Amino acid sequence: MTQTLGIIDIVWQGRNVPVEKGAKLKLGGLKNNAVVYGRKVGRAQEYEGSEIEATTALERGQRMKDLYTSEEGELQVQCDTGQTYVWPDAFLTDNREMTGGEGGKVALKWAAGDYEEVLA
Repeated sequence: MTQTLGIIDIVWQGRNVPVEKGAKLKLGGLKNNAVVYGRKVGRAQEYEGSEIEATTALERGQRMKDLYTSEEGELQVQCDTGQTYVWPDAFLTDNREMTGGEGGKVALKWAAGDYEEVLA
């Protein structure tokens, strides 16, 4: 039976960040946009950046500053199917916010440029 994607591990600036299921990746790159003129349709390309979203939990003794930095850094998304996506220029985009009573959920959202895909 074929394995499909199930578990995603995130490594942010060299530290493993355990995440809940449901992490999302939008891989950046060139995108085709339809351009209608007369009775024809052409295409115009534009570049879209990558977006990575995940949720982790704030643990006892952990500092929020360990998760949130204002600098760029290397982000790796490791899939249990063997793919690893690496962005050398990723940065966090959202505010520092956590949810109490539900396991201390902390939403993390990164933006980045082009990625490198590595197969294990």
